[in-house]
Amino acid sequence: MRLVIQRVSKGSVAVNSQVVGSIGKGFVILVGVTHSDTENEARWLANKTAGLRVFTDQDGKFNLSIQDVEGEALVISQFTLYGDARKGRRPGFTDAAPPEIAEPLVEKFAEFLREAGVQKVESGVFGAKMQVDIYNDGPVTIIIDRDAES
Repeated sequence: MRLVIQRVSKGSVAVNSQVVGSIGKGFVILVGVTHSDTENEARWLANKTAGLRVFTDQDGKFNLSIQDVEGEALVISQFTLYGDARKGRRPGFTDAAPPEIAEPLVEKFAEFLREAGVQKVESGVFGAKMQVDIYNDGPVTIIIDRDAES
């Protein structure tokens, strides 16, 4: 699995001009799934994300987690995170898991975030064309990969 985590002051996702998820301060998390991913990767990444210290303390240091600041999370499925553009000009997506593998793992990732203590976790609509509004705070953007072999 691959995550792109963006610290935000707020974020939302809309499908057909209708907002289906919105958050305040916290993370917008783009989630990509590959063929070999399992619930183990989803759980590990959720725990890692919940404990990731990228919010500033009173001294301006990255010492606080999303749990510490009572932040919220917006989880967006993003198969293009496994796009391969090394050859040619159009990326290939053969490394992205098919929907029957990816969708339940994205849902599990969101569930595991809640279990890890993130109070509000919202999400987009799997497979839909989504408009995501991201108010990146900092900006702070972190990429985390977790292979099934790790």
